[in-house]
Amino acid sequence: MLTNPVLLSVLVMAVLCLLRVNVLIALILSALLGGVLSGMSVGDSIAILINGMGGSAETALSYILLGALAVAIGKTGVADILARKIGRVIDGRRRLFVLLIAGVACFSQNLIPVHIAFIPILIPPLIPVMNKYKIDRRGVASALTFGLKAPYIILPVGFGLLFHNIIRDALIDNGVFVETNMIWKSMLLPGIGMIVGLFIAVLISYKKPREYKELELQESDTKDIEELGVTREHWAALVGAVAAFVIQIITKSLPLGAIVGLALMMMLGGFKWKELDEMINGGIGLMGFIAFVMLVASGYGAVIRETGGVESLVKAAAGMMGGSKAIAAFTMLLIGLIITLGIGTSFGTVPIIATIFVPLCIALGFSPAATICLVGTAGALGDAGSPASDSTLGPTAGLNVDGQHDHIWDTCVPTFLHYNIPLLIFGTIAAVLL
Repeated sequence: MLTNPVLLSVLVMAVLCLLRVNVLIALILSALLGGVLSGMSVGDSIAILINGMGGSAETALSYILLGALAVAIGKTGVADILARKIGRVIDGRRRLFVLLIAGVACFSQNLIPVHIAFIPILIPPLIPVMNKYKIDRRGVASALTFGLKAPYIILPVGFGLLFHNIIRDALIDNGVFVETNMIWKSMLLPGIGMIVGLFIAVLISYKKPREYKELELQESDTKDIEELGVTREHWAALVGAVAAFVIQIITKSLPLGAIVGLALMMMLGGFKWKELDEMINGGIGLMGFIAFVMLVASGYGAVIRETGGVESLVKAAAGMMGGSKAIAAFTMLLIGLIITLGIGTSFGTVPIIATIFVPLCIALGFSPAATICLVGTAGALGDAGSPASDSTLGPTAGLNVDGQHDHIWDTCVPTFLHYNIPLLIFGTIAAVLL
């Protein structure tokens, strides 16, 4: 198992990222290593990597256009007004602020399913508030990742319904008949583990003040909130944001929603036609890095799947289980953690691991409910903490607008510790009890 190409590739990627090697470079080098170790040539590995990048093309385009929309909304100043009002509400209560951010992030998965789209709009204007009250951004990153992840694990609405249906279909395809309403019951205890992790992060790990350099205030920031009023630009921003949301829901297309939002903002006077290039360039600057990482991560996942190392990793682990359900559950979840850390998506990991885990669960005598828990939790593990996951890239994009928030040490490491460890523990307990 120690020579498994998937295991070695993910470990090398993690080490490179911890050594502050650029995430894109770490992903490419790790993909090439995994391919070569599995017997592929460097040329074949590169070809698979490039071909696999198309799997995230829509996601990458969505992020660029959402970034442009966020820049346009930010230009109107409406987000600054919202940030000031939030600052007045919290009045120095740092933990309340962080929990409020977690709540807003939860809404982005279910109530208003826009995923990370709200981050580049809401978080940058809140940076001066965080600096003023010396809020540790590692706690905010943990809150954002919690909100991006925990709701779809527990609640069968929005992205949660999509995730639960993926689990259901994967189990049915592999011989275990389950219904959608069974999923949330099996995933409840692992979800509670994430809640525990959130409160540990907010109330214990990152409760102390942390100093950041003050941002230079823009001209509009020096005005008092009463002087700002509601202008035509503000209304244009609100209409554009609402339109982007509605179009996305109706058409299931995030890029189309963003384009319509931008168009309406421009027509209503939110910005001028000659400023459109500025909006797009700003979107690329804000979200372009995430878009490219998602593209390369998709290619990396394609290489990982092509190596055949996932199957051999599970087979090797099966021999270590010794017939113990507790050991078997923990081992399967650990494998899920390794795979998802590399691929960077819970939704994409479930169909891969279900093919191998479901027959193994049947052989070991796990109930359908326990099998749901193992497959769902194994897929969810690693999304938090993965350098290539939008659950970590999104928070970093919002919190690092002033260059004072490191993607690996301030987002990936805190979220890995506070969510993957509870998911491992609570997932194992749930699989044994169910």
